[in-house]
Amino acid sequence: MALRSPDPATGGVPAPARPTVAVFDFDGTLTDGGSVFPFLTSLRGLWPVLRTVLRLAPGLLRAAIMSGTAADEVKEKVFGRLLAGLPVDEVDRRGAAFARRHLKNHLRQDTLRRLEWHRRQGHYTVVVSASPECYVSPAGAELGVDGVVATRLAVGGGGLLTGGYEGKNCRGAEKYARLVVHLRAKGLLSSNGGGQPVLWAYGNSRGDLRLLNAADHGVDAGRLGALGRLRRFPRLAQVAAAAGEGAAPNGSARGGRDPHGVA
Repeated sequence: MALRSPDPATGGVPAPARPTVAVFDFDGTLTDGGSVFPFLTSLRGLWPVLRTVLRLAPGLLRAAIMSGTAADEVKEKVFGRLLAGLPVDEVDRRGAAFARRHLKNHLRQDTLRRLEWHRRQGHYTVVVSASPECYVSPAGAELGVDGVVATRLAVGGGGLLTGGYEGKNCRGAEKYARLVVHLRAKGLLSSNGGGQPVLWAYGNSRGDLRLLNAADHGVDAGRLGALGRLRRFPRLAQVAAAAGEGAAPNGSARGGRDPHGVA
């Protein structure tokens, strides 16, 4: 299913303006590098994190090569070892503090300028990330975005983290599925195929490919250029240059249209 819809047959009558949604990945797109292990280190300390990495090294290596469900499963194992039994209130509090530090040290100014451009146009802005919601959500608040969709951590009895996900890891196809749910809840996307927004999507890795394919305007914010998995999409620098002083960029790539629509 695709978020984009075909141009309506208007019979010469101008179609009503569609709202615009701009979606940004977090790690590697809005910020430099990853955030999960720095967060875990800030929460549990360096040595517990290193011990966990060493114990799960084969799975982590396999996940780095294969991505997909292998990455989802080993990430949940990491969380199980390091987060299970921690009070959710403490994790949320320390996640908010981590978000402020991480943005201060790792926020990409080129992507931030693009986010601010969308905000000046009155577009609805969303951060969609596979990283934990406990710090991505406060980071989104710091950035002034309208919504955040991220991986949720499951909470058990007594308000303690179980170490597992609540639902799925918000990566790949799940990013897109969760975005659709979010936009429908906000009234920005209808379930009958009408009233669909214009979608901009910014990502840097193969975990963002499904999202960029579904967008009207997919943008490669990665650093690998021609070597990256998103190389068929226009680069962030190209899109920003084309925008000039607030004009809409001209050269944007579109993914393949899904025949099933949004419903």
